Amino acid sequence: MRHTFAALMLAAAFPVAASQYQPPAATADGWPVAEAGKLGWDTATLASLDDKMTDGSFKQITSVLVVDHGRLVYEHYFNDGSADLLNDVRSASKSLTAMLVGAAIERGAIHDAKQPVYPFFPDIRIDHPDPRRAGITIEDLITMSSILECDDENAFSAGNEEHMYVSERWLDFALNIPIRGYAPWVSRPKDSPYGRAFSYCTAGAFLAGAVVERATKLPLARFAHEALEQPLGITQVKWNTSSEGVGMGGGGTRYRSRDLAKLGQLVADGGQWHGKQVLPKAWVATMLTPHAQARDDADYGYLWWQFRFPIRGVETKAWAMSGNGGNYVFVLPERGLVTVITSQAYNKSYAHPQSQTLFRDYILKSLPR
Repeated sequence: MRHTFAALMLAAAFPVAASQYQPPAATADGWPVAEAGKLGWDTATLASLDDKMTDGSFKQITSVLVVDHGRLVYEHYFNDGSADLLNDVRSASKSLTAMLVGAAIERGAIHDAKQPVYPFFPDIRIDHPDPRRAGITIEDLITMSSILECDDENAFSAGNEEHMYVSERWLDFALNIPIRGYAPWVSRPKDSPYGRAFSYCTAGAFLAGAVVERATKLPLARFAHEALEQPLGITQVKWNTSSEGVGMGGGGTRYRSRDLAKLGQLVADGGQWHGKQVLPKAWVATMLTPHAQARDDADYGYLWWQFRFPIRGVETKAWAMSGNGGNYVFVLPERGLVTVITSQAYNKSYAHPQSQTLFRDYILKSLPR
């Protein structure tokens, strides 16, 4: 008891100083850097993130980066995170697949998002043919609203991603998912917002990536390198493949935090990076348009989430790449804001709530007025 009392008295007499804001270091990776305070940011609130990581308020966060109108203004790494760490962002990779669909359309390899899916795979045997499969489009896959019975949030769903992972051929599995039905308590497409019944389906995103492979005649990782990564100066990345070698457009891609910020900035700037049009502006606009209601509090574009956050009492919409563990790339194009949060809280109930709390209560509250 005496030791505890003495420690408390010592702490009161010599309080630990709050963390101080430090601007990011300039490197040769293409990122301009700036001092947040000179741009009007509340640097005390930004700096307090360090203390919240230390005291355990936030767990397993590995990096937080903030970009203001193309300038990196905050960059910190925690819990063994580092500038060189290839972060496994899990399903945030799905948003990359939507970007690659747009790049394939721009190159003429895919006609448009309304193009049917099954004609890309004439070699795959369909065990239970159904004429309705012919109507499934790329857009159905990238809005998570196809008629396939696929729901990752339902362990009993025939198309649940865990069933796909243990199958020998993922592509055969995904293309053979049964046609869904609608229980009395489930909204049909005609009764759903935007005319689409949302059901989170990793197998569908994987199929969309496989379409890109078939259309471009390139492995997904190779096409991603040529269409996205090389123009942005991204040199270190890891893409996964299925058991039969098809690029995994549904999750698990690994990027460094600064490179994730580049992908976010590309979208924030309407497909441009340093003045060069990398993705079609019209595709980015369509990608960041709600096409389905994912939840009561979130809409869905083309494999991008749209959340709502308060900014000084005003509800504001924010687009995001989002993945298991609490991994996010938040993009507010109208404010020129990009925020990267990487985290390794995989399959933890607090993962997504804490990352969204961090973004809401520390990044958005620090914004210049």
